[in-house]
Amino acid sequence: MATRDTRPSSASPAVAHALGDHQPGAGKPPHEDNAGNGGETHQDLKPSAAAPQDYLTDNFGHRIADNQNSLRAGERGPTLLEDFVLREKIFHFDHERIPERIVHARGSGAHGVFECTKAIPELTKASIFQKKGESCPVFVRFSTVAGGAGSVDTPRDVRGFAVKFYTDTGNWDLVGNNIPVFFIQDAMKFPDLVHSVKMEADRGYPQAASAHDTFWDFVSLMPETMHMIMWAMSDRAIPRSLRMMQGFGVHTFRFVNASGEGKFVKFHWKPVLGMESLVWDEAVKIAGADPDFHRRDLFEAIAAGDFPAWDLGVQVFDEEWAARQPYDVLDATKLVPEEDIPVEIVGRLTLNRNVDNFFAETEQVAFLPSNIIPGIDFTNDPLLQGRLFSYLDTQKSRLGTANFHQIPINAPKCPFHNFQRDGMMQTLVPTGRANYEPNSLAEAGEDSGPRAEPESGFSTFTENAERNEPENKLRIRAELFADHYSQAGLFYRSQTESEQSHIASAIVFELSKVALAHVRERVISRLRNVDETLAERVAAGLALKLPKKAAAAREPVEMAPSDALSIQKNALETLEGRKVGILFDEGSDKKALDDLKSAIEKSGGSAFLVAPKVGALKLKGGTLEADGQLAGSPSVLFDAVASILMPEAAEKLTTQAAAVQWFMDAYGHCKTIAHCPGTQAILDKAGVEKDDGVVPIDEFAGVGARRHWAREPRIRDLA
Repeated sequence: MATRDTRPSSASPAVAHALGDHQPGAGKPPHEDNAGNGGETHQDLKPSAAAPQDYLTDNFGHRIADNQNSLRAGERGPTLLEDFVLREKIFHFDHERIPERIVHARGSGAHGVFECTKAIPELTKASIFQKKGESCPVFVRFSTVAGGAGSVDTPRDVRGFAVKFYTDTGNWDLVGNNIPVFFIQDAMKFPDLVHSVKMEADRGYPQAASAHDTFWDFVSLMPETMHMIMWAMSDRAIPRSLRMMQGFGVHTFRFVNASGEGKFVKFHWKPVLGMESLVWDEAVKIAGADPDFHRRDLFEAIAAGDFPAWDLGVQVFDEEWAARQPYDVLDATKLVPEEDIPVEIVGRLTLNRNVDNFFAETEQVAFLPSNIIPGIDFTNDPLLQGRLFSYLDTQKSRLGTANFHQIPINAPKCPFHNFQRDGMMQTLVPTGRANYEPNSLAEAGEDSGPRAEPESGFSTFTENAERNEPENKLRIRAELFADHYSQAGLFYRSQTESEQSHIASAIVFELSKVALAHVRERVISRLRNVDETLAERVAAGLALKLPKKAAAAREPVEMAPSDALSIQKNALETLEGRKVGILFDEGSDKKALDDLKSAIEKSGGSAFLVAPKVGALKLKGGTLEADGQLAGSPSVLFDAVASILMPEAAEKLTTQAAAVQWFMDAYGHCKTIAHCPGTQAILDKAGVEKDDGVVPIDEFAGVGARRHWAREPRIRDLA
């Protein structure tokens, strides 16, 4: 494939034609093959003379020269509104389905409060951060990305983490995910990404799954996805609970203080209960046992008064620091390691009230990244710039009116006044005859309406290095955006051996569902740039010969591992917020059951009693009703299991598949199993071997609900 410079010159077009793998970008990066931003080409994509009907055009027949990059003012400048290709592409994408969200359709929400725990007026003039103890109401919506509203809660997927702050200076929507990076660098590619991961267009499946040809074909052709793929194939994509996952603002934003000084900022939500994930087999079984597992868990925790909480942390840095890094902080496929810029905790979010009506609140809530308040501002991140248009545009399609801001869940809790009038579903009744500004009706003693307020109103921050770029209009990406592999390798090498095995096994599973052989090989060729051992493990897991390493647009650099990126390294050994299933039957010791349940609840956990029958059973010392029947309460629904059974009852249960599977799954999912001597017969039938997580019932308190990953190599084959 011929290479060409993407910068305007008399000898070459202003932008390079782009096909899939090679993305127009960083001028001429310092590498031999400069096929746009990436320089990574494939002979099978070599363009040939095309008939007119084969040219990519917009909906009005205008041929498109570049379908990879938004038009922006300079390499790192803001995206321009005149980019009709971007606007039409996202406009059409936003209106593809009615009325369900195109992405993030399946969501769960709750009300709460945010409280500032550390004032930071030196960094931002945002009212919520001016003094310790300042608070405001919030609404939070968690969601999966790929599936429809009727899909399940536990697929391997990114989770949305969107927070609406109802501050005294207007609504601030921090619309992020549970992963700090994203698949793509430019909003131009968002429709393509989502189309690839959604159900395949000709067959309408698979639902809520990325393990299919079109997604991995897209990934294999877009090397910028590699970092996000590491996260999506890790345990981060199968969280144990919405209450036990992190959240991130993803983009680099701005803090601006009262003196007009600005700094970059990244936002982090850290769960007070700690991070916890599922294993893949467990996630699949939960989807069948309880499709609403996460939604139910969140609702029940709040209803019980066990209010979920997250600490809000910030990473703050200036342009000088950013310029010294081997990556571009405006690139949404990159993160800032916590070892380089520690996360400073400045507030706490607590969810304390379930919704009154799911449709009116969780479904109708409309989040807008463009909703910011004085003291917080945007940057020229090209993915963020596209979202600022897309979210506002899509609400008209989904909610049917430009007046969606009047729906109670979306309305600010501070006064709002402007000259916008009428429209479908108008519920306000403006008074007076002035619906324009300026006007001089006040001179006639009439209401002249509101006026702009320069002192306290929002004003865009302009004095920063981002905007000191040449003001050329270019479809181009900044030079450092071409490094697609360094941070992907950083993430992989930061994981424990167990977590690395999970990533490799997840990729093997996903690629085993891909029927296109060249796609499988191309993905592995990309993985060789991430980590050679990972690529070898995936190739071996698929019984494939290791393909030639893909050309890299920019050679990866070695970055020090970051422990903050590992779930297992940060696991909390606690019962707080965890759920323990306790199996019993007729003849069990009621006092022992009561004592165990009391100890679990005293440690902050919850106990769920399971028995073959749900009616009152006669026990030693009284009677007791189970919370759930054994067949309908599999162990995948619990963080740990325990059992108190008489030997004769246990012997009888060895003939029941549900009982044997109950212990087999708990053991296979590396959970703690606390048991009485009478249970041994079932454990033997289930193949449960004693280890530090299989303990006598009286030792349960010392072991808790943690996972026992050392068990894993003995119970399953991993890539």
